[in-house]
Amino acid sequence: MLAQFRARRNARKRSLGCANRYNDRVTHKELKGRTAVITGGNRGLGKAIATALGSAGANIVLVARDKYVLSSAAEEVRATGAEVSAFPADVTDEKQVFQLAQDIRGRIGTVDILVNNAGINVRKSVEQFTLAEWNSVLATNLTSAFLMCRAFIPGMKGRGYGRILNLASMMGHVSIPGRAAYSASKAGLIGFTKALALELAPDGVTVVAISPGPFATEMNTPLMNDPQVSSQFTSRIPLGRWGDPEEIGKLAAYLCSEHAGFITGTDILIDGGWTAQ
Repeated sequence: MLAQFRARRNARKRSLGCANRYNDRVTHKELKGRTAVITGGNRGLGKAIATALGSAGANIVLVARDKYVLSSAAEEVRATGAEVSAFPADVTDEKQVFQLAQDIRGRIGTVDILVNNAGINVRKSVEQFTLAEWNSVLATNLTSAFLMCRAFIPGMKGRGYGRILNLASMMGHVSIPGRAAYSASKAGLIGFTKALALELAPDGVTVVAISPGPFATEMNTPLMNDPQVSSQFTSRIPLGRWGDPEEIGKLAAYLCSEHAGFITGTDILIDGGWTAQ
């Protein structure tokens, strides 16, 4: 199913070739000289965001736990012409995040953009959840954003520019059965985004949440590979398809540009119309 999605996406790109070339020109090197740290950057939306920011000229720093997958992802993003560094770390671990911030400052320098994308999902009913599973979802989806922000914000202040993007979810607004921990973590991340935006506004650092709907990523591969379940999802999406990770990447690149300097403290839904119903 994921392969079929990619084939349809490539066909759609060919049909929109002229528009895409124009869009590439207007965003080319918009972020030149900026450094972006992206957690969970080894796959899915994180890798798509890294590719988009790298194509716009940013120096990319990928962070994830699996150093082998991280290395492979870094090569893919590097193929766009971007400068890419990879730092293996568990962003739910306070000591590792502290060390990560020190290592990045020592090797790369000042960070301009922070994308908190690391996330997991455990799909089961509340009564089946263990406390360890619940804590794991909240630690990865919410606490990691707090730890990363606390570590990197001091270097963003006083420079007149800074961007923090928190990858939330439409499940922070609505939900379906089996998503209790995930919805709780993403709703919390949206609240965290609003509070942090108010704290950082005087320094010109914007904080925005992005809430994707159903996107064709590795996390959703089990759903996409089940024709019945996939059909149930797409039938609830007014646009009638799964989202393309590249669409998140282009949105992220815009939000990190100078053109988006007046956007802060909000959450942007990109869900094909799901939550409009």
